[in-house]
Formats: sequence, C-alpha cells, structure tokens
Amino acid sequence: MEQQMEWQDSYSIGVDLIDKEHQRLFKIINKLFVMRAEEKDSHWMCQEGIKFFKGHTVKHFADEEKYMESIGYEGLEQHRKVHQTFRESTLPALEQELIHTDYSSSAVDHFLSVCAGWLIGHTLTEDQAINGGRISQWTNLLPEEEQAVMKEIIVQLIFDMFHLEAKVISDAYGGEKFGHGVYYRLIFSTPDQKERQVIILAFEESLLINTVGRIIGIQSNRLDSMLMNAVRYTARQFVHRVQEHFPEDAELELQEENLLTYEQFRRIFEQYKPQMSLLMNTGGAGYFAYCVFGAHRIQTDHATPLKHENAMAEVTKYLAKREEEEETDEPKDRILVVDDSATIRQAMKKLLEEDYEVLLAESGVAAIRAITLDRPDMVLLDYEMPVCNGKQTLEMLRSEDAFANIPVVFLTGRSDPNLVRELLALKPMGYLLKYLKPAEIKEKIDKFFEKIRA
Repeated sequence: MEQQMEWQDSYSIGVDLIDKEHQRLFKIINKLFVMRAEEKDSHWMCQEGIKFFKGHTVKHFADEEKYMESIGYEGLEQHRKVHQTFRESTLPALEQELIHTDYSSSAVDHFLSVCAGWLIGHTLTEDQAINGGRISQWTNLLPEEEQAVMKEIIVQLIFDMFHLEAKVISDAYGGEKFGHGVYYRLIFSTPDQKERQVIILAFEESLLINTVGRIIGIQSNRLDSMLMNAVRYTARQFVHRVQEHFPEDAELELQEENLLTYEQFRRIFEQYKPQMSLLMNTGGAGYFAYCVFGAHRIQTDHATPLKHENAMAEVTKYLAKREEEEETDEPKDRILVVDDSATIRQAMKKLLEEDYEVLLAESGVAAIRAITLDRPDMVLLDYEMPVCNGKQTLEMLRSEDAFANIPVVFLTGRSDPNLVRELLALKPMGYLLKYLKPAEIKEKIDKFFEKIRA
C-alpha cells in the first residue's frame, strides 16, 4: 500500500476556511505520493502535481494571513515570517533541486518529505495557536521558572501534536543512551550573531515511527530517508513553537542543522553544561530529550551541515551508517562507569571500549537514570562521590527489584583496611583500586565477567 498522510479531526482548529485548506493540502500530498509510486507518466504528473501544490500553498498562506489579520491575531507577524521562509527559501530550493536532477526519484522524495514534515509541524503547532488567540509569552523568568514553563509547553505540544501523554522523568538529563537513538541539532543566532543558542533533540527511533511515521503512512518499523526528512521539518516547527513563548528566543534564526552520532552527542555533554536538559517518556511510544545549550560554539564534532542540496545524501548516509553499525557490531557486555571525575570516566572508556560497550554517568542520580534507560551487565561505581556516594547509589539500586541483581564493582582510590571493611560489608561483587595499572584493571574486570557468565 502506498504512503498516505493521515488526517485526523483533532488537527482542525475550528475555523472552517483554514481547516478545509489544510485537508486539501493533505490530499494533494497524498496524490503526489501516489504519482511517485506509479511508473506510467509519473515524471510529467509529478511536475504538474508539484506546481499545483506550490500554487495552492502560496494561496493558502495569503488566505490564512488575511483571516489572522481580520481577528487581530497577535502572532500574525511571526506566523507570516514562517510562511515567508517556506515560500521564499524552502520551496525555491526544492524546486531548483527538482529541475537540476530532472525530477529524479531522490529529489521528488526530498520534496515530498520536506513538504509533508513542514505541513505536519506547521498545522499542529503554529496553526493550532490561531484558535487560542493570544500567544502567551513569559518575561523576566528566573532559570527555575523558565524550566518549569518549558516543561509545561513541551508536554502540552507533544499531546497536541501526537496525542501522547508525555511525562518528564528527569530535568537534569546528562546525555545517557536510550534505545536506538537519533540526535538532531539546531543552531540558532540573532541576525547580528551576538546571541547564539544550540538545541539538541534526542529521539528514540520507535518514537519517530510511532508519530511522524504513522502520520505519513510509513509501513516499515525502520527509519528511511523520507521519514527522516519529514521528522526534520516537523521538529523545526516544534522548536519554533517553543521559542515563540520566550521573547529572548523569538528573534533567533536557524543557522545550521546537523544529525549527530551518539558519540558526538555524548561528547557535547562531556564538554558543555546544558542550560536545560529535559528527558521525557511518552507513555511507551519512546523516549525524547530536549536539550538547550547557551552561546557555546561547538566545533569539535565536525558534523556536516544539512542543506537543501545535500540533505537527501547526508540523511541516507547517516541512516546507512547507523544500520551498518547495528549489523556489524557484535553484541558486547555493557558496562556503566559511574564517577564524578571526567578524567576517570574517559580513561575507563578508552581502556574497555574495545571489548565492552561502555556507558558513562557522572553521579549516582545519573547512574540510576542511565540504568533505567539502558540496563548494563555490570556497574563500575565510584565509592567516594559527592552528594550521592557509592553506598547510597547501591542502596537505591537494591531497593528496586528490577535492578537488585545487577553486579556492582566499587571503584576507589584508597586501600586502607577500614575502607575495605566498609566496602565488603555492602556485599558488592568486588572492588577495584583506581591506581592499579590499566592492564591490571582490565584483567580484573575480565575475570569479574567470567564469574558472571559462570
């Protein structure tokens, strides 16, 4: 069965003129999906269909703006700016790609996925706001207040767009791995380049398939380039809608977007402290993280900027690399290294990553979060940590039936008899002295795993 965008009554905003136009745009996209799938005369049909979509979209923008002006909608100028960007930048770039490639299947897929993603995001975010009248903006917020407001906005947006009951499970997410993830970075700045903001969205793959994938009729349980490009534009509209609520963010313009590997994503958390980092569970559909970084210029990951001319190729390459890694990587035992020292964490990762999958956490609280998201086969736990030490962390683990039997090996820089007695009284699997030679540490960990397997 060909792909079909799924219209739902909940997408309606209660304005007959606008709702009918949205339904018509959905139908046009669906006809283009059908044309793409048909071999006979598909080239000419796609050309004509795409011209029709463009003309109808531009007319819809004018009608929608006229309606907003008639009701005195306070978000008109911001909404008009979004229309203008799509009309004067996105659509012409997509058309140039189609012409340059003589309407190749890849270019047509790119056009359809971008338009589908933009239409989904815009219909379910900016357009939904029209019916709500005034756009609420919060000013002069303290950091804690701003975080509380952002939680509320994001949870509500997830429900409004995808009817998922999202729950914030951590407001101090540290980049821990969850499932098979996709990491999407947006870099914004003011027109004068004086203010910058970096936002990274982390998605569990299943969440993308269950939301945007479902709307555009993706039948597979795997990501493809069509879905990923639709996700990009849906996500951009989502972020834009969040930014609208904060005057200091509303003037930011998108400068660059990238798809990151997990290692690049994790490295950012090791190097920079986020201003805000929310981790959400969406009621079984998948995990989602919304991470905001300040004016740091992140240059160490060499991620390729996504542009109209390279988007399909880069997205295809990104997905192929993920699939290749998934297929070629032999299953490895998973070790979670918990230590408040970044030097120790990185040293242990470098020592162990050839033979083990190594996860990192910087505190006891982060360790519990990491174990919840991606259960390890062993925990190497620093005993002497501030706030929540190794003993307290172990007690929390043992208080949860699901985690109680995970093997724990303490890491310590001391070997005095009193401390050793303290360690052994907690009945861990064992302990390791940090000052041992790397080869000795590796040998002892290997032996711990031999014992686990036995």
